[in-house]
Amino acid sequence: MKPKACLIFNPVAGQGDSEQDLETIKSILSPEFDLQIKLTTPETDADQLAKEAIASGIDYLIASGGDGTLSAAATAVIGTDIPLGIISRGTANAFAAALGIPDTITAACKTIVQGYAKKVDVATCNGRPMVLLAGIGFEAETVEKASREAKNRFGVLAYVFAGISQLREFQTFEVEIETEDKIIKTSASAVTVANAAPRTSVLAQGPAGIIPDDGLLDLTIVAPQNVAGAVAASYHLFQTASSSVPVERDDIGYLRAKKFKVTTEPPQKVVVDGEIIGTTPIEVECIPGGLNILTQIVEEEIPTEKLDGLPNLVVEMKED
Repeated sequence: MKPKACLIFNPVAGQGDSEQDLETIKSILSPEFDLQIKLTTPETDADQLAKEAIASGIDYLIASGGDGTLSAAATAVIGTDIPLGIISRGTANAFAAALGIPDTITAACKTIVQGYAKKVDVATCNGRPMVLLAGIGFEAETVEKASREAKNRFGVLAYVFAGISQLREFQTFEVEIETEDKIIKTSASAVTVANAAPRTSVLAQGPAGIIPDDGLLDLTIVAPQNVAGAVAASYHLFQTASSSVPVERDDIGYLRAKKFKVTTEPPQKVVVDGEIIGTTPIEVECIPGGLNILTQIVEEEIPTEKLDGLPNLVVEMKED
């Protein structure tokens, strides 16, 4: 008997022919699964459809769409042990890239059919499920500027254009970061707390190797002094992500912990998995092994910590 699988398909994701995409997916998956298909609509999102599918007793959940669709589906299976298959058809495809999943439809389907179920971490941000990352400051402002119209027209370049536009309004803020054992105070223009992140999320790349199944979150502090420094820091982060070498600039720091509390002055906008959720303060906590993903084997090196060189840096060790 074939295992029961539900495919949640967003017909308006991406820039391709969604009907053809769906036929391709069905041709590969239907021989392997007892496949039920649910389409998202403006009234019915992936989270609701996934919960209904789980309640019906499926063996696998498969989601196809942009990062919003994939994140919503993932949220529904957190803590259930139901394996999640991912078929990216969005603009940035950050979800697939962060978890080492192919971003072409055929390869993603073959990964689901031939791959293995691997437990990866998830997190909560102010109680809200988070699979990828929370961006504070610059990243949140950039996501907000990248409109749906621009993403449809320019694809992933929409984020680049939005980032360049945001540089014109470059500003810093004071930030306090609290972990289980220390309190860090510094100035920054962006703070990113990542559970998993693709290389294209450059502001998350301080450690240059974010591991989605290590039970830890990776926090990157970007603290350039001016617009030119912001450009240089972003380029350096892109290079470190590409070469898997941790950052060395004084205006970039990073650390790893199971949970973070981040407070800023003044309050800053916060984006979680591509959606603006409000403003700081935030509390982010890792849920080790909370999500079962159908993926490939990717070996990563564990990064360490770097804070030296950040402006106005104060580190207070907590007493046991």
